[in-house]
Amino acid sequence: MECRVLSIQSHVVRGYVGNKSATFPLQVLGFEVDSINSVQFSNHTGYAHWKGQVLTAEELNVLYDGIKLNKVNQYNYILTGYSRDTSFLEVVVDIIQELKKANPSLVYVCDPVMGDQGAMYVPENLLPVYKNKVVPLSDILTPNQFEAELLTGRKINTEDDAVQVMDLLHEMGPDTVVLTSTDLPSRQGDQFLVALGSQKIKKPDGTSTNQRICLDIPKVDAVFVGTGDLFAAMLLAWTHHHPNDLKTACEKTVSVMHHVIKRTITYAVEMAGPGKKPSPAQLELRMVQSKADIENPAIVVEANVLDKSPDQKQ
Repeated sequence: MECRVLSIQSHVVRGYVGNKSATFPLQVLGFEVDSINSVQFSNHTGYAHWKGQVLTAEELNVLYDGIKLNKVNQYNYILTGYSRDTSFLEVVVDIIQELKKANPSLVYVCDPVMGDQGAMYVPENLLPVYKNKVVPLSDILTPNQFEAELLTGRKINTEDDAVQVMDLLHEMGPDTVVLTSTDLPSRQGDQFLVALGSQKIKKPDGTSTNQRICLDIPKVDAVFVGTGDLFAAMLLAWTHHHPNDLKTACEKTVSVMHHVIKRTITYAVEMAGPGKKPSPAQLELRMVQSKADIENPAIVVEANVLDKSPDQKQ
């Protein structure tokens, strides 16, 4: 069966961010991807210079109308990432509502890109749109710790706090929530980053259980751009293949990330030369070179199940 994704994200001519970071790996895994580029920039904004255009809400409507007029607006998944404008985000909401009405089984994967490390890098008026309109439509949500705290109004200082925040996010709409990065201490030491996930699984009798997991991810001493977009795309793909097994889906997602990042940093350090800091261009994700790992990721990080109800025990 053909599986088609509508991905509304940014686009760069050079490198891998937004749709450039999501489309190739999804295609490698067999998904058809229709891309709407919320921005088109020469490169990501971490370079010294960048140029480009921003798609307006009206232009987004025009593009979607073209798809609709040809009656090819049938999708299995919607994937969204960075947006800077409330009117644009409102149109995205309208599109998702229309597509979900046409296909009630459509899955919406939302990366609520708003900020990190205690600071917002989008206008603050986007928060209520995400909170009241976007998250309730989401089926899979991938915030970082700061974004999860913004959406729930709750701080995360402990693992129990994180579980409570994920439960609050479930109550807002999505059945699957993954905190892609947190400041929580890892059981394996300060060289590891902690991510957590929670999935509500509906049982045949109509009741539901939660699978909650924790991953300790090896840190890399470099800043990469586009990794969050890759994470959301891979979580979409692997939850498709493992719909009721968040543990396996996250393990494969994180393993893809690990292989891509490891290959990227190895290349960047080699290109920069001894003692020199790699440039943004050298740190562009080595996506094509990682094709085999995207298709068949060797598991490098095993998730720990935080709690299980008796019927979930293996």
